[in-house]
Amino acid sequence: MSKVVEIPVGKRKPLYRFFEVLPALLSYSMLILMFVLSAINSALGACYILLIVIINLVKAVGIAFRTVQGFNMTKRCQRVNWRKRVEELGNAQDSYDRLAGTKSDAYEYDQHLRNLCMVAAAEDGYFPKPKDIYHAVIVTMYNETLDVLVPTMECLLKTTYPKDQMIVMIAYEERGGPEAENVAKTLEKNYKNKFGHFILAKHPDGIKNEVIGKGGNITNAGRILKDYVKEKGIKFSDVIVTTLDCDNKPDKCYFDVVAYEYIVHEDRKRLSYQPISLFTNNIWDAPAVTRVVASTNSFWNLICTMRPHMLRNFASHSQSLDALVEMDFWSVRTIVEDGHQYWRSLFYFDGDYEVLPIRAPIYQDAVLSSTLWRTLKAQWVQLRRWDYGASDVAYVGSYMFSKKRTVKWSVIIPKFIRLLDGHVTLAAMAPIIAFGGWIPLIFHYYSRDLLSHSLPQVVSIIQTIAAIGLFISLILSLKMLPPRPKRYRKSKKIWMAVQWIIAPLIAIIYSSACAFYSQTRLLLALYMEKFDVTEKAVKK
Repeated sequence: MSKVVEIPVGKRKPLYRFFEVLPALLSYSMLILMFVLSAINSALGACYILLIVIINLVKAVGIAFRTVQGFNMTKRCQRVNWRKRVEELGNAQDSYDRLAGTKSDAYEYDQHLRNLCMVAAAEDGYFPKPKDIYHAVIVTMYNETLDVLVPTMECLLKTTYPKDQMIVMIAYEERGGPEAENVAKTLEKNYKNKFGHFILAKHPDGIKNEVIGKGGNITNAGRILKDYVKEKGIKFSDVIVTTLDCDNKPDKCYFDVVAYEYIVHEDRKRLSYQPISLFTNNIWDAPAVTRVVASTNSFWNLICTMRPHMLRNFASHSQSLDALVEMDFWSVRTIVEDGHQYWRSLFYFDGDYEVLPIRAPIYQDAVLSSTLWRTLKAQWVQLRRWDYGASDVAYVGSYMFSKKRTVKWSVIIPKFIRLLDGHVTLAAMAPIIAFGGWIPLIFHYYSRDLLSHSLPQVVSIIQTIAAIGLFISLILSLKMLPPRPKRYRKSKKIWMAVQWIIAPLIAIIYSSACAFYSQTRLLLALYMEKFDVTEKAVKK
């Protein structure tokens, strides 16, 4: 019997349905409770609302601190010559003899010395050699043009990892039609001789029990990669697989950082390697709304690297080929295969699985389409797809009570609670904070209840304090900006700062509304079984 736990096809069992309904039930209950308690007693309503607002204040302070900390560590990581460090692992004893006793304030320098000592002391063959490690990069596409894909390929060429140890795959969809095939073949023609290995992987359309999405595409590519690597006589354990969307641009040191961490960790098969996704590629071109959303998502990814217990697979990530082969790669039954891969791997490895933060970024696009309206619509489509990760609540919840469960209660319960809490607070928190202070006053306007009349001012003061986090976000968003394109004046940077005024409104319209939309779909069993590709445009 396979150890892989799959998402059910068709009608769900009662327990599974209960957990599908649970996120929406709790999210709506949080809103309804605000009205019910306020109607019964103003003090009850006020205490409930104040509790939510104070929790938000505490989180805002923590988020601000972690964002700054994550940003600084990322910058330190990027200043390291990771190619040199990987090469030093290949000659660990000589490198350690040369470096022992030296001091440096470089990122994790002391840890590097300990790693050299560990590798040098180990028996030959215990740790893989850098010269044997291959990076297989699966670049996914649907109907994108060369304008989108060529910059990604050029970025891969600029990375510091040896190109003869890279296997580049273009995973394209049959449903993309002749245009997609022409783009894939053009890329093969132009880049095949610039990498050690170059493979085209066409994903057939209409496979039974597959949702229309990225999971099926990269799984098909993974199976082709498996056969190719086997034919070439390369060990599965010597191949690290990274999935990239077609607009993703890895930092020049990314593959070296992953190779380094892969070599020095003995449990490498039971690890995923998660970079920081920074949505800054086209940040100057995007409109204010999607710029704020992109910056907020970038900050959240920075924060997660500082809180490993919160870290899960997101967007682009890396994993060993031998682990992927055992698990039959990714799920083909969900449109959120990235986050779902965390739970799939956790269950397969009986709870002995972690996501390792890689502080070398992979740069991605902010949402941008041909018109403002199409851009706003595309942003909604992207966020509602991400928020459909609430479907994992049922996957994890039903597994907890399954006879197949091999993960300890002490491991699975805290993770389940954090998963559920994340989706519920994403939906309900913003509207309660924005409007909650006025609810008791609405019910008790004609009374002399001091609490009802003073609550809006109290909430406003607390929110003003919490706005310190928004100010820090503003400063960091400016620091993270890539070089300004010549087509824009210097004054545009001022508007990039002013845009944060609309952040609270965006939190309600996009973050909260998209979360409620996705959870309501699960509540009504209207499953999202098609990956709505985010439309991409390139401004020239």
